[in-house]
Amino acid sequence: MESVIIGIGGMKCAACASNIERIVNKLDGVKTGVVNLSTEKLKVEFDEHIVSIVTITAAIKSTGFSVYLPEESGTNEVEAMTKRKEDEQKALWFAFKWSLIITIPLFTFSMVPMTFLSLGWNVLPENLDPLNYPSWNGLIQLIAVLPVMWLNRGIFIRGFRALFTGAANMDSLIAKGTMVAFLFSLYITIENFFLIGTSLAATMEEMVFMERNQFYFETVAVILTLIVLGKYLEAKTKGSTSEAIKTLIGLSPKTATIIKNGTELVVPIEDVMVGDIVLVKPGEKLPVDGIVVQGTTSVDESMLTGESMPVDKKEGDNVVGASINKNGSIKYEATKIGKDTVLARIVKLVEDAQNSKAPIARIADTISGYFAYAVLAIAIIAGLAWFFAGYNMAFVMVVVVSVLLIACPCALGLATPTAVMVGTGKGAENGILIKGGESLEIAHKINIVVLDKTGTVTIGKPYVTDIITKGRYDKSEILLLAASAERHSEHPLGEAIVAYGMEELGKLSEPDSFESVTGQGIIAVIESKNILIGNKMLMDNNKIDLTAYDTDLGNLENEGKTPMYLAIDGNLEAMIAVADIIKPSSKAAIERLKEMGIEVVMITGDNSRTAEAVAKQVGIESVLAEVLPQDKADKIKELQNQGKMDFGLRKCPKILAMVGDGINDAPALVQADIGIALGGGTDVAIESAEIVLMRDDLHGVAGAIYLSKRTMRNIKQNLFWAFAYNIAGIPIAAGVLYLFGGPLLNPMIAALAMAFSSISVLLNVLRIKRLHL
Repeated sequence: MESVIIGIGGMKCAACASNIERIVNKLDGVKTGVVNLSTEKLKVEFDEHIVSIVTITAAIKSTGFSVYLPEESGTNEVEAMTKRKEDEQKALWFAFKWSLIITIPLFTFSMVPMTFLSLGWNVLPENLDPLNYPSWNGLIQLIAVLPVMWLNRGIFIRGFRALFTGAANMDSLIAKGTMVAFLFSLYITIENFFLIGTSLAATMEEMVFMERNQFYFETVAVILTLIVLGKYLEAKTKGSTSEAIKTLIGLSPKTATIIKNGTELVVPIEDVMVGDIVLVKPGEKLPVDGIVVQGTTSVDESMLTGESMPVDKKEGDNVVGASINKNGSIKYEATKIGKDTVLARIVKLVEDAQNSKAPIARIADTISGYFAYAVLAIAIIAGLAWFFAGYNMAFVMVVVVSVLLIACPCALGLATPTAVMVGTGKGAENGILIKGGESLEIAHKINIVVLDKTGTVTIGKPYVTDIITKGRYDKSEILLLAASAERHSEHPLGEAIVAYGMEELGKLSEPDSFESVTGQGIIAVIESKNILIGNKMLMDNNKIDLTAYDTDLGNLENEGKTPMYLAIDGNLEAMIAVADIIKPSSKAAIERLKEMGIEVVMITGDNSRTAEAVAKQVGIESVLAEVLPQDKADKIKELQNQGKMDFGLRKCPKILAMVGDGINDAPALVQADIGIALGGGTDVAIESAEIVLMRDDLHGVAGAIYLSKRTMRNIKQNLFWAFAYNIAGIPIAAGVLYLFGGPLLNPMIAALAMAFSSISVLLNVLRIKRLHL
């Protein structure tokens, strides 16, 4: 199966998207075709041995839509899409500007005399009153409205083409409604000229006088002007919803400075190769990912993680492209370029998410597919009902046009995809990458979060936490001797002591001799002192008395720390504790999850004593300890199947999120309803998860769930008001209020209401951008 994302031009409403999906999914060899109205893209999976991309695009073009293939714009796809949107906005603004310039005098010429007449005012001289010359009145208005219709001809072309191909959309309703008003007015105009010189024209009875001036050319012009204004505002607002991708793309610099044979060369970023040495000066952006080989600096990685504090970098540290070098100059070796960089992967994740469709969108899609024809049927039925009730054609025409114009599937179609687009974009800005609309929707239902301990709750590396001394040496002397003795150790605990010693002291001594005792510790000689560092077995084998530290041993073990004894020249002088320390943010993040009503469970392969100690420090009550890596997925499944009682009457499933960072977490991440991987973790974990947190702490878990809750609330608000608007608006347009003594809806007001409904949905969606995660 091959998967391709195709840009679609000309979509104006949810019915357009549904029709394209229907046409594409009918093709043999197509597995799935999903259209996102907000991004104006089709994601299609197909068997290239059965159907070609040429056949798929031809089917789309046959319905009147334009197609933009990714390869047509290459690496500049986003820029090309942005330019298309800008061109569309310019075209809409041009059409609106000139439509308005023509419509204002037309509306004034048409409505002012009618208004004066209805109020009983005779302010216009008889020879200047257009109502006294109905033939020329109609002709002048006809000449004026034709340019407005030409400026907005796309509505008629798309609308009638869709109508006649069985794929009616919003443009079909607008085109049909305005064309009915135009043809009715044209008929009156022709009839007036036909009647010139006849006896009927000479009588000028009041009824005939009014009927002969019953034109709706100005209504057509006003409606089209309002519609194109609505489309322009909608295009501008939709452009605001897709800022995330453009912002991410714009982060990457266009050039890079590389070192070749000792010479600095400035090359396009596309020419940087893996293994090149890249030079970055203070204030410059890093062009690609790599490993520092020379220099120290601090780097602003907020564009990836959302964390504003710069991160110190030294030789051997990883750096990511598009981050900003704040202080010193560094040289680093390029390790990932092009689509393999962290930034490129983020862009791909966000694009995939924005092109996906949330399950809740299917409701609106199903309705939109039948909406246009249902509205046509309602308009015809309402018109016939008023006609047979004895009302004239002018009244019937107003009802039909109003019904066709006020109905709006656009709001239904925009409600979900725009919210998904803004929600995933907002997440990306804060280092929360949500891989799809379905993941975004499920996340708001999460009621239990399972946290892996090592690397998730804790940092994932052993650190020295305590140095307890009761002998002749102070802590600095103990640290110097211990770290110097461990310099040649390859054990993680020994490496932790060496790292702490270098950090605190700056330099260490070289041991005169070194011996590693497997499973016990080390024996070394430092400055003529015999050093033993290790566990109880090492001390017992060397007949070292440990009783003085029994109390300290118990306290350290209760805190989940690993104690090591240090003896000098046969005397126990200190105890050094090493532990995988808890991340500074873990406790607050877990507390936030609990405040949201979410149950938190910790899972680990560590022994129960250590696991309970860590859990107690961060406020976790439920612990699954001594779980082998291969058993983690089974434990997740057990938790999912347990469920919980709802008012003691029925069992509700647990919607579970698993948070991890290691290879051994991947099966559990897949088993969970939502897998959440920390960005500092392995590629396997990241690929297995539905949500990736670029910031290496747990605040993003609560942030992702909160974002999902607010986005889903926004979607439901949009769908409710879109449904409510159509349920209330269509009967009013059909004349229900008039039936009970109320006003008859003017088609111009109906057009304005239709445009506002879509814009209101988009404005509501933009509130997501103001969330604080």
